[in-house]
Amino acid sequence: MGHDHSHGHNQNKKALLISFLFIFTFMIVEVVGGVVTNSLALLSDAGHMLSDAAALGLSLAAFYIGEKASDMGKTYGYKRFEIVAAFLNGITLILVSLYIFWEAYRRFIDTPTVSPGMMIIAVIGLIVNIIVAWILMKGDNEHNMNVRSAFLHVLGDMLGSVGAIIAGLLIYFFDWNLADPIASVIVAILIVISGWRVTKDSIHILMEGSPGDVDMEKVSKSLSQIPGVMEVHDLHVWSITSDFKALSCHVVVGDDVNRDAILVQLSAFLEREFDIHHSTIQVEGENVLEGHHHSCT
Repeated sequence: MGHDHSHGHNQNKKALLISFLFIFTFMIVEVVGGVVTNSLALLSDAGHMLSDAAALGLSLAAFYIGEKASDMGKTYGYKRFEIVAAFLNGITLILVSLYIFWEAYRRFIDTPTVSPGMMIIAVIGLIVNIIVAWILMKGDNEHNMNVRSAFLHVLGDMLGSVGAIIAGLLIYFFDWNLADPIASVIVAILIVISGWRVTKDSIHILMEGSPGDVDMEKVSKSLSQIPGVMEVHDLHVWSITSDFKALSCHVVVGDDVNRDAILVQLSAFLEREFDIHHSTIQVEGENVLEGHHHSCT
């Protein structure tokens, strides 16, 4: 199991590193191209690419920092940094999109002339984005929030390149310069949506919210139905990081129940049924239940 996890981990790291190098290099090309051709669609795409590069860089840093061993000060190690990185990514996306909205607003009022040469750069941008999206898809974007947030960045970017290409065509054939700020607004809307999603998910984890794929009601009910278990209370499920769920609870058992055996059984059950590999279970006897009820009344 550990081997499988570390394999996925290294695969993710490699995917992020290659993607980062691709995106960062092309972002510089796009900034220069945007300035030369005077295209906001290209510059907004470059802005998006900058946030992509930052997202990928942060995600990489999160992997390396997350690998640092736990100590007495940080008993879970630095795994949470991944979520902090995802949160910062989300905020960056929102800020980038607000800047693009503002710049587009100015261009709607006073539309500058844009060189259709922007299209060539946008086409190369699209190819780079497709390659990077493919690399990240091979990573574990299902379970790793960091890879997923980076993947979302790149996906939005791909649409940005498509927008810039369409704007380039409209400028080239119809001399319609307004197409440039319109394309950039569409990109900004996409950026804000993915930024909000990543920010919301990371805040949920930082607030110790229960994981989206865990039904608390079902966990409680399932544990209560295990032979020997009389009651489950003080149940908490949270995520340390996006692919590391933790649980703690109190379980009341009959006095004739072998507590060590039930503990092993409960842990195995949580792993198998709910993919929770880190559980802290306090096993209590019936008299605790009575004491608990007395103190409640």
